[in-house]
Amino acid sequence: MAPPAPERVSLRTACGRAAVGLLLVAGLVAAVILGTPALSAPGTGPAAPPGAQPAPARGHH
Repeated sequence: MAPPAPERVSLRTACGRAAVGLLLVAGLVAAVILGTPALSAPGTGPAAPPGAQPAPARGHH
């Protein structure tokens, strides 16, 4: 005896699942975009004031 066929997913349910999936993906993309400057080297991100240059390295003589 074969198991009963699974019920068809309604259009409303399919659209809801797609919306939740897109929302999750959009949240992850936004987190990466907003978190990238925090992972960059100091002084190279958008938070660095214009004209700020790191101090030149001094060699030992």
